[in-house]
Amino acid sequence: MLLHPAAGEWVTRNAAVGTVKVVGFDLLDDTIQLVIDGAVQATIDQAPERQGFEAVNLLVQFLNGETISNLDTGVGIYTQENINEVLNPTPEPTEGVNVADFALAERIQAKIAAGEPLNIYVSYHDVSNEFAPFIRAGVERAIEELGVNAQFIGPVGADADGQISEIETLLDQMDGLAISSVSTDALAPLIDRVTEAGIPVITFNTDNPDSARLVFAGQDLVQSGREAGQLMGDVLGGEGKVIITTLDAAAQWSIDRETGAREALAAFPGIEIVQTVNTGTDPQEIYAAIENAMLANPDVTGILSLECCSTPAAGEWVTRNAAVGTVKVVGFDLLDDTVQLVIDGAVQATIDQAPERQGFEAVNLLVQFLNGETISNFDTGVGIYTQENIGEVAGS
Repeated sequence: MLLHPAAGEWVTRNAAVGTVKVVGFDLLDDTIQLVIDGAVQATIDQAPERQGFEAVNLLVQFLNGETISNLDTGVGIYTQENINEVLNPTPEPTEGVNVADFALAERIQAKIAAGEPLNIYVSYHDVSNEFAPFIRAGVERAIEELGVNAQFIGPVGADADGQISEIETLLDQMDGLAISSVSTDALAPLIDRVTEAGIPVITFNTDNPDSARLVFAGQDLVQSGREAGQLMGDVLGGEGKVIITTLDAAAQWSIDRETGAREALAAFPGIEIVQTVNTGTDPQEIYAAIENAMLANPDVTGILSLECCSTPAAGEWVTRNAAVGTVKVVGFDLLDDTVQLVIDGAVQATIDQAPERQGFEAVNLLVQFLNGETISNFDTGVGIYTQENIGEVAGS
Protein backbone atom coordinates (compact mmCIF):
# COMPACT_ATOMS: atom_id res chain seq x y z
CA MET A 1 0.00 0.00 0.00
CA LEU A 2 2.94 2.33 0.62
CA LEU A 3 4.01 2.07 -3.02
CA HIS A 4 0.57 3.08 -4.24
CA PRO A 5 0.77 6.85 -3.56
CA ALA A 6 4.26 6.85 -5.05
CA ALA A 7 2.91 5.40 -8.29
CA GLY A 8 0.27 8.10 -8.48
CA GLU A 9 2.81 10.75 -7.63
CA TRP A 10 5.10 9.57 -10.46
CA VAL A 11 2.21 9.75 -12.92
CA THR A 12 1.46 13.29 -11.76
CA ARG A 13 5.09 14.53 -11.82
CA ASN A 14 5.66 13.10 -15.28
CA ALA A 15 2.49 14.55 -16.84
CA ALA A 16 1.26 11.01 -17.50
CA VAL A 17 -2.20 11.31 -15.95
CA GLY A 18 -4.59 9.46 -18.24
CA THR A 19 -1.74 7.91 -20.20
CA VAL A 20 -0.32 5.65 -17.51
CA LYS A 21 -3.11 4.00 -15.50
CA VAL A 22 -2.70 3.14 -11.83
CA VAL A 23 -4.68 0.60 -9.80
CA GLY A 24 -3.69 -0.04 -6.22
CA PHE A 25 -4.73 -0.89 -2.69
CA ASP A 26 -6.03 0.80 0.45
CA LEU A 27 -7.35 4.20 1.42
CA LEU A 28 -4.35 6.23 2.60
CA ASP A 29 -5.07 9.96 2.52
CA ASP A 30 -2.65 10.51 -0.38
CA THR A 31 -4.24 7.67 -2.34
CA ILE A 32 -7.73 9.10 -1.89
CA GLN A 33 -6.60 12.49 -3.20
CA LEU A 34 -4.87 10.87 -6.17
CA VAL A 35 -8.09 9.04 -7.06
CA ILE A 36 -9.99 12.32 -6.85
CA ASP A 37 -7.39 13.96 -9.10
CA GLY A 38 -7.55 11.13 -11.64
CA ALA A 39 -3.92 10.09 -11.22
CA VAL A 40 -5.04 6.76 -9.73
CA GLN A 41 -7.91 5.03 -11.53
CA ALA A 42 -8.97 2.68 -8.74
CA THR A 43 -7.99 1.53 -5.28
CA ILE A 44 -9.12 -1.54 -3.39
CA ASP A 45 -10.02 -1.25 0.28
CA GLN A 46 -9.46 -4.31 2.49
CA ALA A 47 -11.25 -3.03 5.61
CA PRO A 48 -8.23 -2.96 7.98
CA GLU A 49 -10.22 -1.63 10.93
CA ARG A 50 -12.70 -4.47 10.58
CA GLN A 51 -9.82 -6.96 10.36
CA GLY A 52 -8.48 -5.70 13.67
CA PHE A 53 -11.90 -5.85 15.31
CA GLU A 54 -12.74 -9.33 14.02
CA ALA A 55 -9.34 -10.70 15.03
CA VAL A 56 -10.30 -10.00 18.64
CA ASN A 57 -14.01 -10.75 18.23
CA LEU A 58 -13.46 -14.25 16.84
CA LEU A 59 -11.17 -15.17 19.73
CA VAL A 60 -13.70 -13.85 22.24
CA GLN A 61 -16.47 -15.89 20.60
CA PHE A 62 -14.28 -19.01 20.60
CA LEU A 63 -13.30 -18.63 24.26
CA ASN A 64 -16.99 -18.16 25.09
CA GLY A 65 -17.73 -21.55 23.60
CA GLU A 66 -19.18 -20.35 20.30
CA THR A 67 -18.43 -21.98 16.94
CA ILE A 68 -16.29 -19.76 14.72
CA SER A 69 -15.24 -19.98 11.09
CA ASN A 70 -13.28 -17.96 8.54
CA LEU A 71 -14.66 -14.44 8.14
CA ASP A 72 -14.22 -12.66 4.82
CA THR A 73 -13.91 -8.94 5.52
CA GLY A 74 -14.74 -8.20 1.89
CA VAL A 75 -13.34 -5.97 -0.80
CA GLY A 76 -14.26 -2.35 -1.51
CA ILE A 77 -13.47 -0.89 -4.92
CA TYR A 78 -13.18 2.90 -5.17
CA THR A 79 -12.86 5.05 -8.29
CA GLN A 80 -13.59 8.71 -9.04
CA GLU A 81 -17.28 7.75 -9.19
CA ASN A 82 -17.57 6.66 -5.56
CA ILE A 83 -14.47 7.89 -3.68
CA ASN A 84 -16.59 10.57 -2.01
CA GLU A 85 -18.22 7.78 0.01
CA VAL A 86 -14.93 7.63 1.93
CA LEU A 87 -14.67 11.38 2.47
CA ASN A 88 -18.37 11.78 3.35
CA PRO A 89 -19.54 8.39 4.56
CA THR A 90 -23.20 7.66 5.17
CA PRO A 91 -23.75 7.68 8.93
CA GLU A 92 -23.60 4.16 10.34
CA PRO A 93 -26.75 2.82 11.96
CA THR A 94 -26.74 2.22 15.69
CA GLU A 95 -24.09 -0.27 16.79
CA GLY A 96 -26.70 -2.84 17.71
CA VAL A 97 -30.17 -3.49 19.03
CA ASN A 98 -31.27 -5.19 22.20
CA VAL A 99 -34.55 -6.68 23.35
CA ALA A 100 -34.52 -4.20 26.25
CA ASP A 101 -35.20 -1.46 23.69
CA PHE A 102 -37.92 -3.40 21.89
CA ALA A 103 -41.62 -3.64 22.83
CA LEU A 104 -41.71 -7.43 22.84
CA ALA A 105 -45.20 -8.95 22.72
CA GLU A 106 -46.47 -10.04 26.14
CA ARG A 107 -47.13 -13.59 24.94
CA ILE A 108 -43.49 -13.89 23.84
CA GLN A 109 -42.26 -12.40 27.12
CA ALA A 110 -44.33 -14.99 28.99
CA LYS A 111 -42.85 -17.84 26.93
CA ILE A 112 -39.31 -16.61 27.61
CA ALA A 113 -40.03 -16.28 31.34
CA ALA A 114 -41.47 -19.80 31.43
CA GLY A 115 -38.56 -21.23 29.47
CA GLU A 116 -40.85 -22.44 26.70
CA PRO A 117 -39.43 -23.06 23.23
CA LEU A 118 -39.85 -20.15 20.83
CA ASN A 119 -41.03 -20.46 17.24
CA ILE A 120 -38.86 -18.78 14.62
CA TYR A 121 -39.93 -18.59 10.99
CA VAL A 122 -37.50 -18.05 8.13
CA SER A 123 -39.33 -16.74 5.06
CA TYR A 124 -37.35 -17.02 1.83
CA HIS A 125 -38.53 -15.20 -1.28
CA ASP A 126 -38.77 -18.31 -3.51
CA VAL A 127 -38.47 -21.78 -2.00
CA SER A 128 -38.53 -23.35 -5.47
CA ASN A 129 -35.33 -21.78 -6.78
CA GLU A 130 -31.99 -23.58 -6.80
CA PHE A 131 -30.54 -21.36 -4.07
CA ALA A 132 -33.23 -22.28 -1.54
CA PRO A 133 -31.82 -25.70 -0.47
CA PHE A 134 -28.58 -24.02 0.64
CA ILE A 135 -30.53 -21.54 2.80
CA ARG A 136 -32.64 -24.38 4.18
CA ALA A 137 -29.48 -26.32 5.09
CA GLY A 138 -28.32 -23.38 7.19
CA VAL A 139 -31.68 -23.19 8.96
CA GLU A 140 -31.55 -26.92 9.68
CA ARG A 141 -28.02 -26.56 11.07
CA ALA A 142 -29.26 -23.80 13.37
CA ILE A 143 -32.09 -26.02 14.59
CA GLU A 144 -29.60 -28.76 15.42
CA GLU A 145 -26.85 -26.63 16.93
CA LEU A 146 -28.97 -24.03 18.71
CA GLY A 147 -31.77 -26.35 19.83
CA VAL A 148 -34.57 -24.08 18.62
CA ASN A 149 -37.86 -24.47 16.77
CA ALA A 150 -37.41 -22.95 13.34
CA GLN A 151 -39.35 -23.40 10.12
CA PHE A 152 -38.28 -22.60 6.58
CA ILE A 153 -41.20 -21.09 4.66
CA GLY A 154 -41.86 -18.93 1.61
CA PRO A 155 -43.73 -18.74 -1.69
CA VAL A 156 -43.21 -21.06 -4.64
CA GLY A 157 -42.00 -18.55 -7.19
CA ALA A 158 -41.20 -14.91 -6.48
CA ASP A 159 -44.74 -14.05 -5.35
CA ALA A 160 -44.95 -11.04 -3.01
CA ASP A 161 -48.67 -11.52 -2.31
CA GLY A 162 -48.06 -15.16 -1.50
CA GLN A 163 -45.25 -14.30 0.91
CA ILE A 164 -47.39 -11.68 2.65
CA SER A 165 -50.38 -14.02 2.96
CA GLU A 166 -48.34 -16.86 4.43
CA ILE A 167 -46.72 -14.64 7.07
CA GLU A 168 -50.04 -13.08 8.05
CA THR A 169 -51.51 -16.56 8.54
CA LEU A 170 -48.69 -17.53 10.90
CA LEU A 171 -48.48 -14.33 12.97
CA ASP A 172 -50.15 -15.77 16.08
CA GLN A 173 -47.63 -18.62 16.18
CA MET A 174 -44.59 -16.49 15.40
CA ASP A 175 -42.05 -15.43 18.06
CA GLY A 176 -39.48 -14.17 15.56
CA LEU A 177 -39.30 -13.66 11.81
CA ALA A 178 -36.33 -13.68 9.44
CA ILE A 179 -37.30 -12.59 5.94
CA SER A 180 -35.81 -12.29 2.48
CA SER A 181 -38.40 -10.13 0.70
CA VAL A 182 -39.68 -10.79 -2.80
CA SER A 183 -40.12 -7.02 -3.09
CA THR A 184 -38.81 -4.55 -0.54
CA ASP A 185 -41.60 -2.08 -1.33
CA ALA A 186 -44.35 -4.66 -1.04
CA LEU A 187 -43.04 -6.32 2.13
CA ALA A 188 -41.91 -3.23 4.08
CA PRO A 189 -45.44 -2.42 5.39
CA LEU A 190 -45.85 -6.03 6.55
CA ILE A 191 -42.49 -5.99 8.34
CA ASP A 192 -43.57 -2.78 10.07
CA ARG A 193 -46.85 -4.40 11.18
CA VAL A 194 -45.07 -7.47 12.49
CA THR A 195 -42.64 -5.42 14.59
CA GLU A 196 -45.50 -3.22 15.83
CA ALA A 197 -47.11 -6.44 17.07
CA GLY A 198 -44.04 -7.01 19.23
CA ILE A 199 -42.47 -9.71 17.04
CA PRO A 200 -38.78 -9.11 16.22
CA VAL A 201 -37.91 -9.16 12.52
CA ILE A 202 -34.53 -9.40 10.86
CA THR A 203 -33.79 -9.53 7.15
CA PHE A 204 -31.40 -11.92 5.42
CA ASN A 205 -30.19 -12.48 1.86
CA THR A 206 -32.11 -9.40 0.65
CA ASP A 207 -32.21 -6.40 2.99
CA ASN A 208 -35.16 -4.08 3.54
CA PRO A 209 -33.47 -1.10 5.23
CA ASP A 210 -36.46 1.23 4.91
CA SER A 211 -38.60 -1.08 7.03
CA ALA A 212 -38.62 -1.49 10.81
CA ARG A 213 -36.44 -4.61 10.65
CA LEU A 214 -33.81 -4.86 13.37
CA VAL A 215 -30.67 -5.96 11.50
CA PHE A 216 -29.59 -7.65 8.25
CA ALA A 217 -27.62 -10.86 7.72
CA GLY A 218 -26.23 -11.41 4.26
CA GLN A 219 -24.16 -10.05 1.44
CA ASP A 220 -24.07 -6.40 0.39
CA LEU A 221 -25.84 -6.94 -2.93
CA VAL A 222 -24.73 -3.69 -4.55
CA GLN A 223 -21.13 -4.41 -3.58
CA SER A 224 -21.31 -8.00 -4.85
CA GLY A 225 -22.65 -6.58 -8.11
CA ARG A 226 -19.63 -4.29 -8.23
CA GLU A 227 -17.34 -7.27 -7.65
CA ALA A 228 -19.01 -9.14 -10.50
CA GLY A 229 -18.77 -6.13 -12.82
CA GLN A 230 -15.11 -5.67 -11.95
CA LEU A 231 -14.41 -9.34 -12.67
CA MET A 232 -16.23 -9.07 -15.99
CA GLY A 233 -14.15 -6.06 -16.95
CA ASP A 234 -10.96 -7.83 -15.94
CA VAL A 235 -11.59 -11.09 -17.82
CA LEU A 236 -12.49 -9.10 -20.94
CA GLY A 237 -9.33 -7.07 -20.67
CA GLY A 238 -11.40 -3.89 -20.58
CA GLU A 239 -12.80 -4.36 -24.10
CA GLY A 240 -15.97 -5.92 -25.45
CA LYS A 241 -19.75 -6.09 -25.42
CA VAL A 242 -21.68 -7.53 -22.50
CA ILE A 243 -25.18 -8.75 -21.78
CA ILE A 244 -26.39 -8.81 -18.18
CA THR A 245 -28.81 -11.53 -17.10
CA THR A 246 -31.22 -11.27 -14.18
CA LEU A 247 -34.18 -13.41 -13.20
CA ASP A 248 -36.71 -10.72 -12.40
CA ALA A 249 -36.42 -7.02 -13.26
CA ALA A 250 -38.69 -6.11 -10.33
CA ALA A 251 -36.87 -8.15 -7.67
CA GLN A 252 -34.79 -6.05 -5.29
CA TRP A 253 -31.82 -8.41 -5.36
CA SER A 254 -31.70 -8.10 -9.16
CA ILE A 255 -31.97 -4.32 -9.01
CA ASP A 256 -29.23 -3.99 -6.39
CA ARG A 257 -26.81 -6.34 -8.13
CA GLU A 258 -27.30 -4.72 -11.51
CA THR A 259 -26.78 -1.28 -9.97
CA GLY A 260 -23.42 -2.36 -8.59
CA ALA A 261 -22.41 -4.17 -11.78
CA ARG A 262 -23.14 -1.16 -13.97
CA GLU A 263 -21.18 1.09 -11.60
CA ALA A 264 -18.14 -1.16 -11.91
CA LEU A 265 -18.39 -1.60 -15.68
CA ALA A 266 -18.65 2.17 -16.11
CA ALA A 267 -14.97 2.28 -15.16
CA PHE A 268 -14.18 0.35 -18.38
CA PRO A 269 -14.78 2.76 -21.28
CA GLY A 270 -14.03 0.00 -23.78
CA ILE A 271 -16.93 -2.15 -22.55
CA GLU A 272 -20.50 -1.66 -23.77
CA ILE A 273 -23.52 -3.16 -22.01
CA VAL A 274 -25.82 -3.96 -24.92
CA GLN A 275 -28.78 -5.49 -23.08
CA THR A 276 -30.19 -6.64 -19.76
CA VAL A 277 -31.98 -9.97 -20.21
CA ASN A 278 -34.69 -10.84 -17.69
CA THR A 279 -34.76 -14.61 -17.96
CA GLY A 280 -37.49 -15.75 -15.57
CA THR A 281 -36.90 -18.79 -13.36
CA ASP A 282 -37.66 -21.84 -15.52
CA PRO A 283 -34.38 -23.46 -16.66
CA GLN A 284 -35.51 -23.89 -20.27
CA GLU A 285 -36.78 -20.30 -20.39
CA ILE A 286 -33.49 -19.05 -18.95
CA TYR A 287 -31.48 -20.84 -21.62
CA ALA A 288 -33.83 -19.67 -24.38
CA ALA A 289 -33.61 -16.06 -23.18
CA ILE A 290 -29.81 -16.16 -23.23
CA GLU A 291 -29.75 -17.86 -26.62
CA ASN A 292 -32.12 -15.27 -28.12
CA ALA A 293 -30.02 -12.42 -26.71
CA MET A 294 -26.83 -13.91 -28.16
CA LEU A 295 -28.45 -14.46 -31.55
CA ALA A 296 -29.59 -10.83 -31.54
CA ASN A 297 -26.12 -9.64 -30.48
CA PRO A 298 -23.60 -12.01 -32.12
CA ASP A 299 -20.66 -9.73 -31.27
CA VAL A 300 -21.20 -10.04 -27.50
CA THR A 301 -18.06 -11.27 -25.76
CA GLY A 302 -19.24 -11.36 -22.15
CA ILE A 303 -22.25 -12.66 -20.21
CA LEU A 304 -22.59 -11.25 -16.70
CA SER A 305 -25.04 -13.52 -14.91
CA LEU A 306 -26.26 -11.95 -11.69
CA GLU A 307 -28.26 -14.92 -10.40
CA CYS A 308 -27.50 -18.47 -9.33
CA CYS A 309 -29.96 -20.02 -11.77
CA SER A 310 -28.81 -18.22 -14.91
CA THR A 311 -25.09 -18.89 -14.50
CA PRO A 312 -25.27 -22.60 -15.51
CA ALA A 313 -27.42 -21.68 -18.53
CA ALA A 314 -24.87 -19.09 -19.65
CA GLY A 315 -22.04 -21.59 -19.31
CA GLU A 316 -24.08 -24.22 -21.12
CA TRP A 317 -24.73 -21.83 -24.02
CA VAL A 318 -21.03 -21.08 -24.31
CA THR A 319 -20.22 -24.79 -24.29
CA ARG A 320 -22.88 -25.79 -26.84
CA ASN A 321 -21.86 -23.01 -29.21
CA ALA A 322 -18.13 -23.73 -29.08
CA ALA A 323 -17.56 -20.29 -27.56
CA VAL A 324 -15.48 -21.34 -24.55
CA GLY A 325 -12.72 -18.75 -24.22
CA THR A 326 -14.38 -16.47 -26.78
CA VAL A 327 -17.43 -15.48 -24.75
CA LYS A 328 -16.51 -14.95 -21.11
CA VAL A 329 -18.98 -15.69 -18.31
CA VAL A 330 -19.00 -14.32 -14.77
CA GLY A 331 -21.77 -15.52 -12.50
CA PHE A 332 -22.97 -16.21 -9.00
CA ASP A 333 -23.07 -19.05 -6.51
CA LEU A 334 -21.77 -22.58 -6.28
CA LEU A 335 -24.43 -24.80 -7.80
CA ASP A 336 -22.91 -28.12 -8.86
CA ASP A 337 -23.30 -27.28 -12.56
CA THR A 338 -21.62 -23.91 -12.05
CA VAL A 339 -18.67 -25.46 -10.23
CA GLN A 340 -18.15 -27.92 -13.09
CA LEU A 341 -18.41 -25.15 -15.68
CA VAL A 342 -15.70 -23.19 -13.86
CA ILE A 343 -13.52 -26.31 -13.83
CA ASP A 344 -14.14 -26.75 -17.56
CA GLY A 345 -13.33 -23.10 -18.30
CA ALA A 346 -16.78 -22.24 -19.66
CA VAL A 347 -17.38 -19.91 -16.70
CA GLN A 348 -14.44 -17.67 -15.81
CA ALA A 349 -15.53 -16.75 -12.27
CA THR A 350 -18.40 -17.18 -9.85
CA ILE A 351 -19.17 -15.29 -6.66
CA ASP A 352 -20.28 -17.21 -3.59
CA GLN A 353 -22.56 -15.49 -1.09
CA ALA A 354 -22.46 -18.15 1.66
CA PRO A 355 -26.16 -19.15 1.55
CA GLU A 356 -25.91 -21.79 4.26
CA ARG A 357 -24.32 -19.24 6.55
CA GLN A 358 -27.12 -16.79 5.72
CA GLY A 359 -29.72 -19.37 6.77
CA PHE A 360 -27.86 -20.17 9.98
CA GLU A 361 -27.32 -16.55 10.98
CA ALA A 362 -30.95 -15.66 10.19
CA VAL A 363 -31.96 -17.95 13.04
CA ASN A 364 -28.93 -17.30 15.24
CA LEU A 365 -29.45 -13.52 15.35
CA LEU A 366 -33.07 -13.91 16.44
CA VAL A 367 -32.09 -16.43 19.11
CA GLN A 368 -29.42 -14.08 20.42
CA PHE A 369 -31.86 -11.16 20.44
CA LEU A 370 -34.56 -13.11 22.28
CA ASN A 371 -31.92 -14.26 24.78
CA GLY A 372 -31.19 -10.63 25.62
CA GLU A 373 -27.99 -10.23 23.61
CA THR A 374 -27.24 -7.17 21.49
CA ILE A 375 -27.23 -7.92 17.78
CA SER A 376 -26.02 -5.96 14.75
CA ASN A 377 -25.77 -6.37 10.99
CA PHE A 378 -23.88 -9.50 9.93
CA ASP A 379 -22.00 -9.43 6.61
CA THR A 380 -21.60 -12.96 5.23
CA GLY A 381 -18.91 -11.75 2.82
CA VAL A 382 -17.97 -12.45 -0.78
CA GLY A 383 -16.09 -15.49 -2.06
CA ILE A 384 -14.64 -15.36 -5.59
CA TYR A 385 -13.91 -18.66 -7.34
CA THR A 386 -12.04 -19.22 -10.60
CA GLN A 387 -10.25 -22.23 -12.11
CA GLU A 388 -7.35 -21.48 -9.77
CA ASN A 389 -9.28 -22.12 -6.55
CA ILE A 390 -12.54 -23.89 -7.49
CA GLY A 391 -10.98 -27.14 -6.31
CA GLU A 392 -11.56 -25.90 -2.75
CA VAL A 393 -15.32 -26.44 -3.17
CA ALA A 394 -15.52 -29.11 -5.89
CA GLY A 395 -17.10 -32.24 -4.47
CA SER A 396 -17.63 -30.64 -1.05
